[in-house]
This record gives sequence, structure tokens and C-alpha cells, in this order.
Amino acid sequence: MSTFYTVLPILFLAVAGIVMLMAGVFARRDHSFAITAVTGVVLAIAARLLVAAPTGTVLHGLYQTNDFTRFADVLVALGAIGALALSVTFNRNIGITRFEFPVLILFAVTGMVVLVSANDLITLYIGFEIQSLALYVLAAFARHNLRSSEAGLKYFVLGALSSGLLLYGISLVYGFAGTTGFEGIARALASHPAAAMGSTVGLVFVLVGLAFKISAAPFHMWTPDVYEGAPTSVTAFFATAPKIAVFALLLRVMLGPFGPAVAQWRDLVELLAAASMVIGAIGAIRQTSIKRLMGYSSIGHMGYALMGLAAGNAAGVSGALIYLAIYVVMSLGTFGCIIAMSRGRQPVDRISDLAGMATDDPRFAFALAMMMWSMAGIPPLAGFFGKFYVFAAAINAGLTPLAVLGIVTSVVAAFYYLRVIKVMYFDAGEPGLDSRNSGVSLVIGLASAGVLLFAFHPSTLTTLSTMAAHAVMTSQGF
Repeated sequence: MSTFYTVLPILFLAVAGIVMLMAGVFARRDHSFAITAVTGVVLAIAARLLVAAPTGTVLHGLYQTNDFTRFADVLVALGAIGALALSVTFNRNIGITRFEFPVLILFAVTGMVVLVSANDLITLYIGFEIQSLALYVLAAFARHNLRSSEAGLKYFVLGALSSGLLLYGISLVYGFAGTTGFEGIARALASHPAAAMGSTVGLVFVLVGLAFKISAAPFHMWTPDVYEGAPTSVTAFFATAPKIAVFALLLRVMLGPFGPAVAQWRDLVELLAAASMVIGAIGAIRQTSIKRLMGYSSIGHMGYALMGLAAGNAAGVSGALIYLAIYVVMSLGTFGCIIAMSRGRQPVDRISDLAGMATDDPRFAFALAMMMWSMAGIPPLAGFFGKFYVFAAAINAGLTPLAVLGIVTSVVAAFYYLRVIKVMYFDAGEPGLDSRNSGVSLVIGLASAGVLLFAFHPSTLTTLSTMAAHAVMTSQGF
């Protein structure tokens, strides 16, 4: 029964997805809204089941739950529910309201839950592919739009490459360590120098495959194009749930089975973090598309989160988790404001389209300004504290040059965040900017409250992140 209750959330998500898929196929009418609403309820119930799942390892060591997996699963569910809420009105306005959309999100979340709790490289790969297959279709969901089809094709080709690199790395690790289980790999690396040396090569390929999925430079090339080409509701999903799931897996893999080889992989993670922060800061400066700007912004944010992993200790993991939680809230709020705006019944795409927004709709202008201010890391908003925790962890771990680079790139990145605010408040815009997509108001309101009030009540998030980090850093976590 313990095994059943541990895997119940996955069974619930998978069965619910299949039932809704069949209901959509055989329904005589388009029940997209109803299926979307049911999907949101299913995700909320699944999140509750994930929180209540017993701690331990089941299925002969293939699957594990602990405080860390619960924390990550709730963030994944939060990102998925937020993206669903943003999709309802937007998908209807651009003519892609189909029941398959929420079903694909449900299947993607199923893969993410498997991914987060994987305790074996084979389970890891299965979850990785379940998630990826759904994301490939979502990227090209507006199939009558050439840019969306191009985004789906680019993501599919480069995603297949990353999957191949990941699988090749897994095969090398198995060849040298003699096992695919996380515990067995950790023992082999700690006790056999030859296995540790050979597995390091496989570790590089595993790290590259996972770095692709979180848009870490230099494996970021797909991000701006896919963010721009995919429907904005899909982009909001891409920017939140998948990144949380893969980053959580990255933390577990690097500090769990490959924990004994920390001296070998720390330099690589530092390089990924530094490259991501620099490219994310510089690449966005000349962008004119708000979605491409958010793509480069996500690259930079993953660089800041990677600083926590590079620290290699509990404080670093806790800081990275706090940063990811705040990043999800900021991203949902930002994309909510983008989705809410339209000009001439066309979705806002260019930064210049936001001109005059403060006059046409001061509510959404203020919310978007607050999100930009927070992403720039300016106090007293939540984004400042997210960066503070990862910078402090990096400095305490002796990575002061990396933290200094993070501060410098934050200053550079503040330019394009503040430019968005300047366009909204100081540039004269043509009449016609409206915010009829009122269905996203709740998401924007909750995100704004979270960004604004974190400074006054951070204890809940910091306590949960500390418990999650402890689960990773102790033997009980694996």
C-alpha cells in the first residue's frame, strides 16, 4: 500500500489525461473550456496527493519521494495551473481553442513528476521523454501559423539532439559504474577511482542534455526562437513548469549520484552559470520582441539559479529553490500582462506596442512594471531576495568571482527591464491598446501580491526550501 500511495499521483495524472483525451475525441461538441477547467482541478488534486505521498523509495529503487520532490512537484503544478489559466482567453482569441491543449499539458506534467522523483537513470530518461514529446506538440500547436510550426520544428530537432546526448551519457555512466541506480552510482564513484574517472565523461553528456532543457548557455540557441514563435500561452508554460522539473532533477543528479565527483563537475556548472548570465544580459539588449526578450531573460535567470548548484551545499540548494519559486511567480505575472494586452485584436508582440499602456490601462501597466522591477532584482520586491540568497550561498562557498559577475550582469540586465517600463510610461502610443482578456486578472493579481509581499513574509518559503535542501544533502534523500 505504501508503494501504491507513492505512485498514486502519477497514476491519477496519467488516467485523467487518458480519460479527458477520450472524452474530447468522442464528444460531439467542442468542450475545450470544460476540459481545461477539469485539467486545472486534476492538477490541484495531484499536487495535494504529491504533498501527502509517503517519504521513501519504491519500485525496487526506481522512484523516490521526499521533501525535495514534494517542493519541486508543487512548483511544477503551480506553473502548469497558471499557464492553463492564461491560455483560456488567449487560445480562443487566436483560434487555437482545442481540447488537446490541456490534455498535452497534463501529459507533460506527468512526465515532469516522474522526472523529479526519478531515482534511476532509466526512470529519468522515461520521464524526460514523456515530458519532451508533449512539449514538441505544444510548441507547434498553432499549426496554421508558420512561426509556430517553425518553433515546433526547431525545438523538436534540437530536443532530439539533447535526448541523444543524455542517453549517450547514461550509457557511459552505466558502462563504468555498472548500475543505473542513483545509490549504486554514488557508491561506485566513491569507492572506485577508475569508475569515477570514466563516469565523468558520461556526466558531461548528462549535464549537457539537462542544460539544454533549462536554456543554460551555450545550449540556449532554441530559446529565443521558440519563445517568439510558440503561442504566448505555450511560452508561459515553457518558461515555468519544464524548467522547474529539469532544474530539480539537475540538483538531485549532481548532488546525489554524482555528489562524490563534485570536484569534477563544479567547474562545468560555474562555466554554465557564467555563460548564461552574460548571454542572458547582453543578448536581450537589442531585442524588439517582448517574447524574445523574455527568452533571453530566462537564460539569465537559469544562470543565477545555477550559482546555487555550483555552491554544492545545502545553502546553495535552498537558495536555488527559493529563486526558482520566485521566478515562476514573476514569469506567470509577466506573461499574464503580455497576454492581457492586444492592439487591434492582435496579441502584443513588440516592445513598442506597449507604448501608452500606462494611460490605456494603468492597472496592468503597474503590474508589468512591478514584474520588470522584480526581475531586475531591485528591492524590496521578491526578485531582489531571490538573487540575494544565491549570491550569499556562492560567496560562502568561495565562489566570489561568480557572485561578482552575477551582480554585474544584473546591473546590465536592469537596462532592458527598465526600458520596458520607460516605453509603457513615457512613450506616446497609438490608440487601440486594450485589455479585454480579463480572465488572466486573477493570475496577475496573485503574482503581483506574491512579488510584493515576499519581503514581509518570507518564512514559509525559506523553511520549505531548507527542508527540501536537507533532503538532497543527507543520505536520507537518496
